[in-house]
Amino acid sequence: MAELLDDAAITRALADLPGWERDGDAIVRSAKLPSFPVAIEVVDRVAVIAEDRDHHPDIDIRWRTLTFRCSTHSAGGLTDLDLSLAAAISEQVAAAGG
Repeated sequence: MAELLDDAAITRALADLPGWERDGDAIVRSAKLPSFPVAIEVVDRVAVIAEDRDHHPDIDIRWRTLTFRCSTHSAGGLTDLDLSLAAAISEQVAAAGG
């Protein structure tokens, strides 16, 4: 099982993840994409990454705005898996113009 991060480690990591904020036992980011089709393309790319890692974010789709929520439910909070996934999500969002 992945090891939980302490508050200091989470705070340090969030400094390197622009747009991500802590929300209890999760980190959250919303991003507005140029269009609905582009937003869905980002969701599709994130889905492939999540499947490859066997670690899946919660994703809320509101027209062209996506909200990603990462938490390691099996560990009961935030782990390195979430930080790594958040960085990969940010790369996909940036590449799509979000």
